Formats: sequence, structure tokens, C-alpha cells
Amino acid sequence: MQKLPLTESTSFVAKTFRTPHFEVGWHQHIEYELILFTEGSGLGFVGNHVGEFETGDIYFLGANLPHTFQKRAPDLVTSAVVVQFREDFWGSTLLQLPESRNIRQLLDISSQGLKMQAPLKHTLAPLVQELEHCSGFKRILLLGECLEMIAAQAAYTPVSTQPIKTFQHKDRETMDRVFQFTIDNFRDPISLSQVAQLACMSVPAFCNYFKRSTKKTYIDFLNEVRIGCACNLLQETKKTVEAICFESGYNTLAHFHKQFHKIKGMTPLQYRKAFE
Repeated sequence: MQKLPLTESTSFVAKTFRTPHFEVGWHQHIEYELILFTEGSGLGFVGNHVGEFETGDIYFLGANLPHTFQKRAPDLVTSAVVVQFREDFWGSTLLQLPESRNIRQLLDISSQGLKMQAPLKHTLAPLVQELEHCSGFKRILLLGECLEMIAAQAAYTPVSTQPIKTFQHKDRETMDRVFQFTIDNFRDPISLSQVAQLACMSVPAFCNYFKRSTKKTYIDFLNEVRIGCACNLLQETKKTVEAICFESGYNTLAHFHKQFHKIKGMTPLQYRKAFE
């Protein structure tokens, strides 16, 4: 789901990616991305947002918005229809037309990452799937229909509060290393000194840098990743809350309960019952 190649007969990408080709680390690209999950579930990382995704979910991500979607378990098959297009792929003047005002506004707000709500995601899904198989000028019309449907219904939730900024290459590499390290290792103990060393900074300098870049502290981000993992386990397994606590990277039940309630506004058992 990184920047995807075009064929000679296409101006934008619409293609299904399935395990093992689905798995891509933390990345960003200039293309806008519309993604429909057709199998699997897991954790979505979009800008400074951490949250669960499941089969049937649809996201619309703005240009240069960093993201990754990590499946719930290593042996889980996950797939998605991924649509990627540049803002000017249909020329430089179409979006300047008065009739395109809603689409321009949608592209602007997509910098926050948009997660579709029901019933929009149910009516949008077959159109996104059809995009992969249609050809000719119908592809352009169908993509426009998808974007118009999203813009008109506005049944979506912006997920990231981190402003998109064009990092210098060195800064982008630093943030990429920190995010990927966290995603890969959140089940183990992680200290601020570890991630600061990874970023080649002192602990105070790293804390200030991360807060300035993401509008949240690193510890807040780490807790969101761990609680997101716990939510997946509560939904998808029958494991005890104690087992999930330790599997999510916490070493005491008290701390786990405190962080879970802080982020989700309810206890782990209440969360599980809400999904039963």
C-alpha cells in the first residue's frame, strides 16, 4: 500500500492487496488513498491516531498523511481494495470548477484521515470494489461518484489531529523509525531512553520533538497503541482481561485498567460486553 505503479491504460490505481502483499510498514505518499477492508481486522495508525479497523471499514486518507494498517494476528489473512490517485490526475482545472467545490473541500479535510460511518460505508463499498474491475472513462466517472457520495453525505469521522507537515528527509526518517519501532515492540517494555536513543536525541529533546510533531506525548501514543491492541483482543478472543493486560504490554492490572478507562471511557469488561 505504498506508492503504487500505474499501467499504460490507467491514470490512478484501484487494486486488491491481500496477505502477504497487504503488509506494509509506516509510510506516506503524495497520492490520496481510499481503502476498503475486505478481510481481516487490526490496528490502524493514521497521523497521530490509533484505532481498530475491521472488515467493511473504509478510510479516505489525504496526500502525505502517514499511515499503516497492522493486522490483528500474524497468521490472520487481511485484504483491502486500495485506490490511489493524485490531486491533478484528471488535469489542473477540473477541481477549480464551481461544481467541484464539495470535492475540493473533501480533499482538504482528508488531511485528517476520514473513517466512513454506517450507512455510508455500506453503500460506498460496492462502488469501491467496482473501481478495480471497470475500465475506460467509466473509471473516472466512478471515482468521481465515490468522492461525491462521501462529500455529500459527510458521514465520516476525522481521526487524526496532527497537522500534515512536510518533514525534511532526516526528520521524516526519525519519525518513521520511532513509529515503526513502537508498532513492532509495544508488547515489550519500552523506555523513553530507548526511543530517544533511536532518534539520536536526549530524553528531554526527544519528548519535546515528539510532542511538537504529533500534538501528544510519546507515552500517550504508546498507551493508545497498547489499548488498541487490547480492544482487538477483547473483541476477537475469549482471553481473560488479565491475559490481555500482559499481552498488550502492561505489567500490572491496575495500570492497564487506568489507561483503558482514560482512553475508552469504560472498563475492559464493559467494552467486551458492548461488542458481544
